[in-house]
Amino acid sequence: MENKPTTTNGQRVLVTGGSGFVAAHCIIQLLDAGYDVRTTVRSLKRKDNVLAMLKAGGAKNTDTVTFVEADLMRDTGWAEAVSGCDFVLHVASPFPPGTPKHEDDLIVPAREGALRVLRAARDAGVKRVVLTSSFAAIGYGVKTRNQPFSEENWTDAKSDVSAYVKSKTLAERAAWNFIAHEGGALELSVVNPVGVFGPVLGPDLSTSIHLVKMLMDGAMPGTPKLSFGIVDVRDVADLHLRAMTHPEARSQRFLAIADNFMQVQEIAQVLRKRLGDSARRVPTKVLPNWLVRISSLFNPMLRSVTPELGKTKNATNEKAKRVLGWNPRSSEDALTATAESLMRLGLLKH
Repeated sequence: MENKPTTTNGQRVLVTGGSGFVAAHCIIQLLDAGYDVRTTVRSLKRKDNVLAMLKAGGAKNTDTVTFVEADLMRDTGWAEAVSGCDFVLHVASPFPPGTPKHEDDLIVPAREGALRVLRAARDAGVKRVVLTSSFAAIGYGVKTRNQPFSEENWTDAKSDVSAYVKSKTLAERAAWNFIAHEGGALELSVVNPVGVFGPVLGPDLSTSIHLVKMLMDGAMPGTPKLSFGIVDVRDVADLHLRAMTHPEARSQRFLAIADNFMQVQEIAQVLRKRLGDSARRVPTKVLPNWLVRISSLFNPMLRSVTPELGKTKNATNEKAKRVLGWNPRSSEDALTATAESLMRLGLLKH
């Protein structure tokens, strides 16, 4: 591990999985706020990628960021990673675009990784860990409901839900259980984002960003009858920082959503309205559910979402606004920023 000059704040934060979309934006905002930042990567070969992402996002003082090699599936590196840290943002988690061969390929790293980080943080005297969970741990496996989902709700992991949904639910449950029984003085806060959009910083695209890319590229003949929540990655990072330091965030979970859930068709309309000719390939027609189900037999990405076809859901950000003073951008702004960044980086079809 390199010795680097410390920043003005004097407090050090570990961000796990620095090469990830949310993690990179968290690092940028932490540096901006004057924190000393350390981040983990599975391989130190990723270091230059991370630094390039931070620079693309306008980060200041990237030379103060230190890197530690650590893997969620192994103990090595974690004691070194958390040493001397005041806070930990545990953002790293597997999220593949398709369906894994076995659900444990996702569940075990998510759950064991969270426990590995919490154990190391507790042993190092870290004050608080902020865990990045997901709406996946809140709003699945339950009967259709009219009222919006809130932090009080939990996904039923025993029902027929995808491996990703199950992994996020079981990992967050395990984290709360650890804090209750073995956490000692360690505090925990949890952030539960919906689909995360906003400015892309490099060519590795997260699953939600792929949707905007496919729409912009005209890679879909039409829009499936799916709806989900949207939030800008910059607001997710901001919520992590608030949850990290706010006294009332201790032992609380916070839903990160900009406003109401949107249908994919509405997302397509926003892109066409905001981006004009650049969005000329975005499809206008809606696909019938039966066609999406047939297509999903050949497309693993579609297969994981077919159970949600035609379902309407909503969620509320009331708690994050009331307790932490959080004020997110609109869904439309988040979607527009996504598409503009994909264009800027040359990641769309010409």
